[in-house]
Amino acid sequence: MKFKILFSGMLLSGSLLGPVMLYAQEAPEDIALKSNEFEDSFYESLKQKGIENYDKAIAALQKCLGKEPDNAVVYSELGRNYISLKNYLEAERAFKKATELDPANRWYWQGLYDVYYEQKDFTRAITIVQKLMEWRKAYYQEDLVSLYMYTQQYDKALAVINEMEQTVGMSEKREMYRLQILSDGKLSAPKKETLEAAIKKDPKNEANYIDLIYLYSESSQEAKAEEVARRLEKEIPTSDWAQISLFKFHINNNDGEKAVQSMMQVLGSRKIDSKIKHRVLNEFLIFANNNPAYLPQLEKAVSHFENDRTINVPKEVGKFFFNKKNYAEAIRYFEKGIAQKEDDPEGVELLLFTYAEGAQNDKLYKTATKYIDLYPTQASLYYYAGLAANRQQQYAKAKDYLESGMDFVVEDAALLAKFKQQLDVTRKALGKS
Repeated sequence: MKFKILFSGMLLSGSLLGPVMLYAQEAPEDIALKSNEFEDSFYESLKQKGIENYDKAIAALQKCLGKEPDNAVVYSELGRNYISLKNYLEAERAFKKATELDPANRWYWQGLYDVYYEQKDFTRAITIVQKLMEWRKAYYQEDLVSLYMYTQQYDKALAVINEMEQTVGMSEKREMYRLQILSDGKLSAPKKETLEAAIKKDPKNEANYIDLIYLYSESSQEAKAEEVARRLEKEIPTSDWAQISLFKFHINNNDGEKAVQSMMQVLGSRKIDSKIKHRVLNEFLIFANNNPAYLPQLEKAVSHFENDRTINVPKEVGKFFFNKKNYAEAIRYFEKGIAQKEDDPEGVELLLFTYAEGAQNDKLYKTATKYIDLYPTQASLYYYAGLAANRQQQYAKAKDYLESGMDFVVEDAALLAKFKQQLDVTRKALGKS
């Protein structure tokens, strides 16, 4: 993953004479300009860059260098324009000069990093990222892992991954890299014997246990993998990694109580990436479906995701039960999903269908009529309102909803047939043909 910091061609204001701090350093465009002629040329370069006239921007910056040949900001701006023209040789020269003039400014090193990354010169990019880590270590360590993977330095990548697991926690991408390294015997990954020796030497180093668990799991030595996970749990009782592994073992052994304990520790951990938590929940969902006694624990687990803004977890769990035709459980989770996000037409449609299948006619009528006010042209809402009214023997209301809703049916023969079927029920009840 690459984190690029690109400077916009913003117009400089009067505040140019006062330094603006970003991460305790001045951004290149914000450093004070001296002479009017220099300022005019510099403004012109920014204007031309802003409208993508990079050649003219470079010409204006060359005029600036005529006035101030040792101005690091000008070299940095030259580098940016050369990158836009894909003239990487000149861009490299410009940023190198900027770093020589002001080696303490992170932005100039960032520019040099961008040059090497754009050219896929990952070996030289590694050197610059290691320099950038002096300012923001964790931020650039993510890049360093990817660069080591690109250059096939898997042992170094794994070492950085292990360090980051201890300092900033797990992530889906780093776990993917770890699996890639450990699952391929051709890669330069540590051997089981090496890891066993490392654990014996330093039993409190969590990363060695994790790597060994992966290696045993990948070679289908599940008993040994479980034994390592238990050793990890014993040495480091607070290890969330141990619980991820033990959770899988408990599920495989059909030990629901212990699986719940491990799952709850994982879901409550701040160190573990949300995608990993979703995977744990999915595994427990399948287990709970096959073991209904654990459905209350599933509901408690889902509550951990109530603030998740990326995925409506209750709705997705509801879909699982919906596909299994377990409408009672589907309703429970669709209702939670709607409470989490009320303006969700798909969620509403699923809930109404499930109410209809579960013969919850009062809820069906109230929900359908409520959403007609929000979505007055959605034909299916009128159908469900009419269906519920018919089932409650409120035939006059049913007639009104069904006849109104048919006007909004567009190229949906199946839905139109349902409307006609319910209208037949209504008219017979009202004694009309």
